Amino acid sequence: MSLERPKKPKILVVDDEPDNLDLLYRTFRRNFQVLRAESGAEALSVLATEGEVAVIISDQRMPQMKGTEFLSQTVPQFPDTVRIILTGFTDVEDLVEAINSGQVYKYITKPWDAKHLIELVQTAVETYEVLKQRTEEIHLANVQKALLATILQVAQEADNLVSCLIAIAKPFAESFAADCCILQVVEDNQLLAEQGSYTKLQTIENCLEKDPLIPEVLSNQKLIVWTNAPPAKSPDVAEYYQNIGIKMHLLVPVLYRGEVLTILSLQWQEKRQPLPEEQLQLIHLLAQQLGLVLTMIRSS
Repeated sequence: MSLERPKKPKILVVDDEPDNLDLLYRTFRRNFQVLRAESGAEALSVLATEGEVAVIISDQRMPQMKGTEFLSQTVPQFPDTVRIILTGFTDVEDLVEAINSGQVYKYITKPWDAKHLIELVQTAVETYEVLKQRTEEIHLANVQKALLATILQVAQEADNLVSCLIAIAKPFAESFAADCCILQVVEDNQLLAEQGSYTKLQTIENCLEKDPLIPEVLSNQKLIVWTNAPPAKSPDVAEYYQNIGIKMHLLVPVLYRGEVLTILSLQWQEKRQPLPEEQLQLIHLLAQQLGLVLTMIRSS
């Protein structure tokens, strides 16, 4: 299942003057999801709650915290976000330093031309998407390299199938920021009790026997992603996950020559962005690499 990002890019506008803030909101609300803040401190609080945005547009001259100072504080956590400064005069030293250090993408002088600003922000969003894609590709390449190394090491050191699953569960969970990973053994298309698991939060059940999606995974031998985003496709499934406190669940059959050896379960308790298609493909690929290792261990 491919789950895409929201259609409207998310941007944040920051200005201590309510009229300017309202004007910025009305300028962009048609094409973007617009968040607002009246100060740098409030903007940092918004980002802490809402998470990453594609573009930040900030006024330069604000009380307590200048725009360039605020933007510099967003760089470590949100390096791909594109930052634009609005200024009513020439703050040459601040702007040059901010632009040269990569903290600011462009600056616009007041009063701005709405059409030009919209075009600039659209270009900034496209830049953000390119940067985000490159960052994700690098991250996924590093994840693939690290997990493959772990799987190969486990193949050499594991004494039995269960010890192998136990050793791999935690790296799988941490690589994809999951709260829980279960690798449960399958034989003759039936779940067995043997498993390896890692749970960051003890409230998650380390059991797949009651999971309503397991029969579908075993019969279709295909990856399934469930998310609680409304409307719920299957109310009974939604009720089950609500009762056990799961917001998103990924189930992957680990196969070898058409036989399901293990079910890989990754679970998240907090609402989060859907997994990109590239990430789903990588998890599926790694699961099948694991299938080769499990076959070797089982036959040894």
